[in-house]
Amino acid sequence: VAAGVVPGIGDHIQWNRKLDGRLAQAVMSVPSIKAVEIGDGFAQASRRGSTVHDEIHYDKSRPGLGFFRKTNRAGGLEGGLTNGENIVVRAAAKPLSTLNHPLKSVDIRTKKDAVAFVERSDICSVPAAAVVCEAMVALTLADAYLEMFGGGALTDVRERFDQYVSRLDRFGGGE
Repeated sequence: VAAGVVPGIGDHIQWNRKLDGRLAQAVMSVPSIKAVEIGDGFAQASRRGSTVHDEIHYDKSRPGLGFFRKTNRAGGLEGGLTNGENIVVRAAAKPLSTLNHPLKSVDIRTKKDAVAFVERSDICSVPAAAVVCEAMVALTLADAYLEMFGGGALTDVRERFDQYVSRLDRFGGGE
């Protein structure tokens, strides 16, 4: 989960710039990861649209834009852009391929049936994979922020970011 990401980061026009796709690619690049979900992605596939979409509400007294959603089924991303809600990315990892009870295999040289080697291994890669996935999400978000707010120095990035947030605050003021 990435909290505090401002709305509007990413791209809704170019397929290769959509932030949800970039996050999925980054997390899928982690060894053993076989599936990635943004928000309630897999569960949404079997539901009706009326039960999937996050309704938009407005409360002028809320900090920031004032716009909010009571649910976050989209996982903080809509149409390739952040929507201001927490970004929720889940990954599914396959079990480790090294087993204490080896699977059948084939000897590469003789082409005859063989048994795979038993190698010393962790019993579960999930804790390590979680740290790597979290880092991949952070790097992808940092890259998207730099694309939007660019600059050769952090002070330039911060200045452009603050200007953007100020513009969003004015937009959400309701007047």
